[in-house]
Amino acid sequence: MATMWHGRFGADPSASLQALNDSLHFDQRMYQQDIDGSCAHVRMLCEVGLLEPSERDEIVAALEQVSEELSDGSFEFVESDEDIHTAIERRVCELTEAGAKLHTGRSRNDQVAADLRLWTKSAIDEIVTLVRGLQLTLLGAAESVGDAYLPGYTHLQQAQPVLLAHHLLAHGWALGRDVDRLNDARARLDVSPLGAGALAGSSLPLDPEMCADELGFAGVFDNSLDAVSDRDFVAETLFGLALLGVHLSRIGEELILWASSEFGFVTLDEAFSTGSSMMPQKKNPDIAELARGKAGRLIGHLTGLMTTLKGLPLTYNKDLQEDKEPLFDAVDTVLLTVSALDGMIESLEFNTSRMADAAASPYAAATDLAEWLVARGMPFRQAHEIVANLVRRSLDGEGAFVDLVAASDALGTEAAGLLEPGVSVTRRNTHGGGSPDAVAEQIQRFRALLGQPPGPG
Repeated sequence: MATMWHGRFGADPSASLQALNDSLHFDQRMYQQDIDGSCAHVRMLCEVGLLEPSERDEIVAALEQVSEELSDGSFEFVESDEDIHTAIERRVCELTEAGAKLHTGRSRNDQVAADLRLWTKSAIDEIVTLVRGLQLTLLGAAESVGDAYLPGYTHLQQAQPVLLAHHLLAHGWALGRDVDRLNDARARLDVSPLGAGALAGSSLPLDPEMCADELGFAGVFDNSLDAVSDRDFVAETLFGLALLGVHLSRIGEELILWASSEFGFVTLDEAFSTGSSMMPQKKNPDIAELARGKAGRLIGHLTGLMTTLKGLPLTYNKDLQEDKEPLFDAVDTVLLTVSALDGMIESLEFNTSRMADAAASPYAAATDLAEWLVARGMPFRQAHEIVANLVRRSLDGEGAFVDLVAASDALGTEAAGLLEPGVSVTRRNTHGGGSPDAVAEQIQRFRALLGQPPGPG
């Protein structure tokens, strides 16, 4: 069985070596990036005088045919195809004798690094588009629910009422940071390693800048050793995807709680929920649960790659083959999860009356009472103590909280009016706060973040 490196050896590789070494079963998804990189490399070789124009044209035509064969499924792999790179080169050599010059001035080390950078750029673009779509869904929901409000929580205990729109947009801003992180990683990975060779460059008159320009890279490597060994961009992308997964998990966790009978804040659409094989009455939030569960998978991919990278000497080591499967799976996982969660949220029915009832406890306005006193000159600690004492007395059975507030010398009937349902949520007008006016301003800022025109109001 002939390989790209068989000339050094007098015997074929063992079956176990081949099974462990070969990566074709997962790296063939990079075939178009490999073909694009090879076309750029061939044109550069011609430009610097290492190929005749006729040879260039024959090789490029063969590469284009291989692309068509891989795209339509007619490409026939053979046993010696270790990876997609060797498979493509083998087929090109079958189509034209000039194909033997395709690998001139190139190693699989810089070739694979270039392919993976191109693939990752495209994957990030696709993910960012989907996440922006989820942000738009959250924006649409926030605008549609108006001034509906629900309890806000700390420690999963009712804290202060907040607008539902405010709550939804909190997730939207977190997703915006995920987009920023992924785009930042994309900008840093936008460097072409082609021309670095195996590790030390080449004695041939290569033109790395030409390859970089043709492939749309923003720049070229500065150190050939670093160029072939660097997988920071994979780790950074995995981190961005893992943290995105954590944010999706948090959304999922809340939807699971909100869809429960105990909360009843949302009703799930049947197209985005499942039933039980035993209990006929069930409607389960499986999408939200899977979003929560997938976060562990994404974190695991990041942890695994970082562990692989931590002990590698310069430059290329076969350990680096372990960069692709976690990246590919993480991208697939995020694309599927974002899409499903988007559909689930878009189809939700918000039970706003149930939310308002849950937020009706007068204790939820306790902080407003303390701030009411502060606005009249009382130190906050003293105000906190007065209100907390009234809360304790009410819970001990001395009377309804509103009556105790109304009877308080420090507070009275005016302050007791803050305990009416829906009043306190209107009072937090500070920047980024939860009042209707503050949220209306926040919606305009969020629309601007997403490149949307200003909305009404």
